[in-house]
Amino acid sequence: MSRGNFHSSFNFNAMTLHGSRRQFLVQGASLAAAVALPGVVAAQGRPVLKAGDQKGGLRALLEAAGGLGGLGYDIQWSEFPAAAPLAEALNAEAVDLGPIGDAPLVFALAAGTRVKAIGANRSDSYGTAVLVRPDSPLKTAADLKGKRVATNRGSIGHYVTLKAITAAGLKPEEVNIRFLAPADAKLALTQGSVDAWATWEPYTALAEVSHHARVLVSGRGLLPGLSYLAATDSAIAGKRVVLQDFLQRVVKAQLWSYRNVDAYSAALARIIGIPAEAAKLQFERRQQNWVAIDAKVIADQQGTADFYRQVGLIKQALDVKGTFDTGFFVAG
Repeated sequence: MSRGNFHSSFNFNAMTLHGSRRQFLVQGASLAAAVALPGVVAAQGRPVLKAGDQKGGLRALLEAAGGLGGLGYDIQWSEFPAAAPLAEALNAEAVDLGPIGDAPLVFALAAGTRVKAIGANRSDSYGTAVLVRPDSPLKTAADLKGKRVATNRGSIGHYVTLKAITAAGLKPEEVNIRFLAPADAKLALTQGSVDAWATWEPYTALAEVSHHARVLVSGRGLLPGLSYLAATDSAIAGKRVVLQDFLQRVVKAQLWSYRNVDAYSAALARIIGIPAEAAKLQFERRQQNWVAIDAKVIADQQGTADFYRQVGLIKQALDVKGTFDTGFFVAG
C-alpha cells in the first residue's frame, strides 16, 4: 500500500463532531424486519437504535456474520475515528450505545457522561501499543523520555502510553504527549513531527503490515484487555429490549467469527477497506471474548480509574460499581 493510500484509508471514515455535540454525521441503515419487539414504544410503530461505532467495530462484525437479519427495529449507524468523539456523542444522546475501551469509559464517566456498561469483553492487549517508525532508534519505553508521543486524549492509546512510561520509571510530565486523531497521528509519525504514536487495532496491524511502523511497547501485561458496550441511561430506560437483542447479536457474531476466521477476515477487510493481511492479523491476535460483568471485571475497571486518578487525568476518585448495568446477559 502506498503512503497516500494508507493515509486515505485512515481518513475515509474519520468523522468528528463539530460545533454542538449534537451535530454529527450519520451513516443510516434501515434494516428490514417483520415484527417489532414488545415493550418498546417508538414513532410510527418501529423503534430506532442509534448505534455508535468505531472503525472495524460492531457493524463490520455483524455484517460479516450475517447478524443483522430479522431485526425488529431500525439501526441508525454513526462511525467515529476514536472513543473520545463517540463518548461526546453518547453524552449528547446523539447515539444510544457504542463500543468503548475501559480507559475512555473512565474518562467519559469522570466528565459526567450519563452512560453505563451493559456488556464487557476481554481481549489480548498486544495491539494496543506505542508505535515508532521502523528505523527509529527507540528500543524501550524508557527511551520515550523527552520524546513526542501522539494519541487521542483519554483514549486507550493515552492509557497504554502512561502505563508504559510509569512502568519504566518515568513520570507523565517527562514525555511530551500530543493529542491527535488517528489519521493525523499516523501522518505525524511518518513525517517525523512526533517520535511515537500510541494507538489500537486495527490501526496497529495496518501500520505494521504496511511497514510504516513497528511496536515499541505493547499493552500485553500492562492493560486488563477490557472494553465495553456502553449505553446511555435514557436508552437503557426506554430501549432495554432492543439493547439486549443488539448485544446478543454481537455476542453470537463474535462466536461465529472465531469459527470462520478466514471468511470473517476477508469480509472485515472488504467492509472497512484495509488489506486482508492486516484484518486477519488484528483479529487473530485480539482473541476477543464477551464475558459476564462480574466482580473481576469491576475490580479491573476500578484499577483503571484509580490509575487515571494517580496520574492526574481525572481529578476526583471514581467508584465504578455504579457505572455497570448487570441486568443484561451475554449467553453464547
